[in-house]
Amino acid sequence: MANEQKMTRMALTAMVVGGMVGAGIFSLPRTFANATGPLGAVIAWVIAGTGMYMLARVFQALAERRPDIDAGVYAYAREGFGDYPGFISAFGYWIGSCIGNVSYWVLIKSTLGAFFPVFGDGNTAVAIGVASLGIWMFHFLILRGVQQAAAINKIVTIAKVIPILVFIVILIFAFKMDLFRFNFYGGDLTNGLFEQVKATMLVTVFVFIGIEGASVYSRFAKERSDVGKATILGFIIVTTLMVLVTLLPYAVLQRADIAGMRQPSMAAVLESVVGPWGSLFVSVGLLVSVLGAYLAWALICAEVMFAAGKSKDMPKAFSRVNKNNVPVVAMWWTSIIIQLIVISTYWSNDAFALMLNLTSATTLIPYLFVALYGLMLAQRGQTYEVRPEERQRDLILSVLAVGYTLFMIYAGGLKFILLSAILFAPGTVLYYIARREQGLPVFNKASDWITFIVIVAAAVYGVYGLATGAISI
Repeated sequence: MANEQKMTRMALTAMVVGGMVGAGIFSLPRTFANATGPLGAVIAWVIAGTGMYMLARVFQALAERRPDIDAGVYAYAREGFGDYPGFISAFGYWIGSCIGNVSYWVLIKSTLGAFFPVFGDGNTAVAIGVASLGIWMFHFLILRGVQQAAAINKIVTIAKVIPILVFIVILIFAFKMDLFRFNFYGGDLTNGLFEQVKATMLVTVFVFIGIEGASVYSRFAKERSDVGKATILGFIIVTTLMVLVTLLPYAVLQRADIAGMRQPSMAAVLESVVGPWGSLFVSVGLLVSVLGAYLAWALICAEVMFAAGKSKDMPKAFSRVNKNNVPVVAMWWTSIIIQLIVISTYWSNDAFALMLNLTSATTLIPYLFVALYGLMLAQRGQTYEVRPEERQRDLILSVLAVGYTLFMIYAGGLKFILLSAILFAPGTVLYYIARREQGLPVFNKASDWITFIVIVAAAVYGVYGLATGAISI
């Protein structure tokens, strides 16, 4: 397009902020208060912020050094480690995004539950029925071609940031130093600082998902250098907002009281300071924000499957588009999976926390592959004929990014690895179909067989754990 709109650095930064500020930030006070006090929260944000920054820099370096790879996050895994790891990465990113979308519906219903008790904590039969209606309304809206909802996006970004800023300003004025000091080490928490920090790690991954967003829009940038600057600026803005939203409640309420609040806890905290209007104000902002985020991420889910169908990592049916140029098969699959997972929340004790942790666990797999591929390129010196002086820097960044993602997977615990495997194992059927379509052997390397056997064994163990009650959801 000759008159293609070029984006300024501020517009790119807004894209990063809009992509990262979704449902997670509204749930931070309770999620952190359940696990730790201000000291543990600061340590957690330092680890998460540093790790995610390293990961963002690896994404940036790969976008510059391998501009030929444009089929999404998972394409780096295929390029570096083969077809089956590429599939696992694509499937993980897709299923993680689907689960993230379920968390949006749970949070919407939980928000409404504060005003209409029939919605409960977002996982009652009525809540699931209304969420299902919403899923299919969005589904048919998207199929009609709502692909560039720029106007919606602008309204949504303003609607989500205003309540957050108002929340921060009011809590700064209500700050009580003695309460903050009382909560500092976790108040009445009995477990040690390391355990407290570990318990918050998957939450921090969830709220940072989308940091790779700026590189997606790189071709629209007026200056290529603006992409990196927008990523870092957006990252600093969002991290500052999230740290303030996490820490300030400790200065107005006791940790145990915050931990006992319903989600979205930001609304409940503000209500305790200014009265009922605070809850209503945050809740309206959240509903607009989350519905907008759902629209964007439902498209991203379909886009991942569409790209994987085009690159033959998934069955070719996924690459089909309708007359409005929307990936129709990918969209149907995405909506069906979201629907099934929404129904499963009926049996969950804390559906929002489960969806949040499971999203993080499944998304960490593709992130790990990206970090490993960045490390592989830097180690071998591939693509460093141009600007060889950057190789040492990229090597250090990618080592730190690999270490961070491995620590996050460990911190998440065995439970979420097993639950992820329950999703990955049957998902391999799609890989089998894709390979058969091309007349290729399903697994052509011993390592692929070993990976598959480990996934199946973990899935079987996970199902056994659920059946016996050893794993609770």
